[in-house]
Amino acid sequence: MPAAQPPPAPSPPALPNLDLIRKYSLAAPRYTSYPPATRFTTDLAPLNLDDAIRADNAPGAGPLSLYFHLPFCETRCWYCGCTAIITRRAGAASEYLDLLEREIALAAGRIDTGRPVVQLHLGGGTPTFLQPGELRRLAALVRSRFTYAPDAEISVEIDPRRLTRDHIRALAELGATRASLGVQDTDRRVQLAIHRRQPHPLNRQAVAWLRAEGFRSINLDLIYGLPLQTRASFARTLDDALALAPDRLSVFSYAHVPWIKPAQKIFEHRDQLPDPEEKLALFALAHERLTRAGFIDIGLDHFARPDDELARAQHAGTLHRNFQGYSTRAGASLYGFGLSSISQTADTYRQNTKDMAVYQAALAGGRLPVERGLRLDEEDRRRRAIIMRVMCDRRLDYARLSAELGVDFEKTYAAELATFADLIADGIVTMDSAGLRVTPAGAPLLRVVAMRFDATLPAPSARRHAKAI
Repeated sequence: MPAAQPPPAPSPPALPNLDLIRKYSLAAPRYTSYPPATRFTTDLAPLNLDDAIRADNAPGAGPLSLYFHLPFCETRCWYCGCTAIITRRAGAASEYLDLLEREIALAAGRIDTGRPVVQLHLGGGTPTFLQPGELRRLAALVRSRFTYAPDAEISVEIDPRRLTRDHIRALAELGATRASLGVQDTDRRVQLAIHRRQPHPLNRQAVAWLRAEGFRSINLDLIYGLPLQTRASFARTLDDALALAPDRLSVFSYAHVPWIKPAQKIFEHRDQLPDPEEKLALFALAHERLTRAGFIDIGLDHFARPDDELARAQHAGTLHRNFQGYSTRAGASLYGFGLSSISQTADTYRQNTKDMAVYQAALAGGRLPVERGLRLDEEDRRRRAIIMRVMCDRRLDYARLSAELGVDFEKTYAAELATFADLIADGIVTMDSAGLRVTPAGAPLLRVVAMRFDATLPAPSARRHAKAI
């Protein structure tokens, strides 16, 4: 069989239309789920956890995707919105692994573990806070309960500041071949402002070690909109990142949500954040530099080389989106382990508690440590499918959706389609009798397009989301 061909070379990239982005940069969900996680409820009775998992085990059930949240960090990065525990205490990770072992046993007793694991991701926090021996212990715990598919994608988030060569060897023994490095910014002044000192030689060393140990895909995380960033400083950061020859880059908009993460209030006190115009300029700079370097704009904040799996999936129309972002593993049930982790089956979302004491008590009582969640009805599932296609394909094929959803798409969603007049007039989408398509000018505003199909949105003044850009 001939080798799969990469997508065709992209046409010269179009510069983002900053006027459109100014007009439509609204507070919007990221749509890693629909309904968004802000709609989850602590009323767990409708979830009926055991029945939900039994239903997910029905004959013909798809494969499994596993996520482990490893929440520890030695220091707090002030921009961070993740669930993290700040500690340098020896033994904290080992005690947490004891808890994970109990949670794995409880979940595996309910899940059909004959279903193959096609995806495993270690996130945080800082997974490499765990010592190499602790990572090996976690690997053994997972393998004692689950079976990997031959082509399973195993990935890990890495902090180059807390990394040894033996960490990488332990991860390779786990089967990891993909790594995502938190870089954020390489400018020293910015690093000091965000409380994350990370000399760039550490990034170079981490990438060299990963390549030497056989990791075939390396992603770099960058953030724009951080304190003290300027176009000149961020251009140097982009140069530093591109010199590492990554396979993917995630260039996130700094989400300023001090009502959720109080540590972020320090930026307001110091008046260090770029103003909206400068933040837009940083976004445009990143988009132009990365696409000019040959990366494909996958969507939102993800960029990938043309021969990368994400780019191939986007080209083939098989791209998927879940709580870890864009993915090539559609059809898998997601089971999350650890503090704050989220699980997803066909018609439920379930999120673990973020409180360590509550987490410990639940496991000691033989209960899954679920704190909140949501059961989707038929209409939720239809809208989830529609929003997924917007976010992944940048188009809606009416005939395909009618067949997939079992409804006449144009008639059922006529009211939503009627709201697109402004987006059509501004060149963000085009529409004809066959479907809707997001234009290149509209690509940075995918979340805004998806919002037109979101039946759960509160009034604009009540939305607790970061802005789309």
